[in-house]
Amino acid sequence: MKSKEELKRKRIGVLLGGMSAEREVSLESGKAILDALLALGYDACPVEADEQLAQRLIEKKIEVAFIGLHGRLGEDGAVQGLLEMMRIPYTGSGVLASALGMNKIVSRKLFMLHGVPVPPHIVLQKAEKEVFDAAKLPFPLPIVVKPSQEGSSVGVSIVSEASQIPAAMNRAFEYGLEILVEEYIPGREIAVGILEDVALGAIEIVPKVQFYSYQAKYTDGLAEHILPAPLPPEDYNQALDLGLTAHRLLGCEGATRVDMRYKEPGQFFLLEVNSLPGMTRLSLLPEIARGVGIDFPGLVERILLGARLKIPLSPRG
Repeated sequence: MKSKEELKRKRIGVLLGGMSAEREVSLESGKAILDALLALGYDACPVEADEQLAQRLIEKKIEVAFIGLHGRLGEDGAVQGLLEMMRIPYTGSGVLASALGMNKIVSRKLFMLHGVPVPPHIVLQKAEKEVFDAAKLPFPLPIVVKPSQEGSSVGVSIVSEASQIPAAMNRAFEYGLEILVEEYIPGREIAVGILEDVALGAIEIVPKVQFYSYQAKYTDGLAEHILPAPLPPEDYNQALDLGLTAHRLLGCEGATRVDMRYKEPGQFFLLEVNSLPGMTRLSLLPEIARGVGIDFPGLVERILLGARLKIPLSPRG
């Protein structure tokens, strides 16, 4: 971790765009991050995270990377591994924590191993799609069908009738060879913001459409955010503890957002940990941070101050 003075002498690249289904969100997050860094007096520039990323980092003489990417090939450890190879310090979680956070199947196995509640679910491979029998589901309809490695609710469907399952599965399989089919948990959508290994607060999301979809996340007026989440005190603290536990189990660093469902009284079901949460004007983490007195530039700067390499080089023999 470097000081502000040291970082202001470094060339900082804000990695944005990328090649995932969340590219447009990343462009918006990256611009907001870049604007904040420039306003704070940092020597920052945008860096498009495509196939030419390594070359761009060299050409722009980037010394520290602020990762503003979302989704695969950005949030899943791929870019983090490249930065480790190039010995460029970067923000957020390391290679393993990023990969675990992006893969809902593997992360849920880890959560279950440690007693963290998750929705009942099954994993389906694409090869099993044609022989899938909805009558043999171990939980009742409605169900949630989702890709195993996408964020921002990309490819997610809530299915209330068996006839809708094939279309929902086809949609989810567009993003990979395995998907999650899970029991729909009625209740409330809660997100916990984590910064520097501290749970900042919990927010409730009340979508005005069927669920907190990609469209609802990034369209004004399609979701109401209530901060702090109106939960009984003991349940509110339980949400913070659960969020921080999940963050630590994956080995995350910097800023994360932990999504969960709340079913009264006092039941929580962890959905996922976002190792690079959105930083747009409608994003939840900046809103949670504002609720505890951290404005957007302050949040960006604190994330930047945590930039570092996570894999030390072994001495060469």
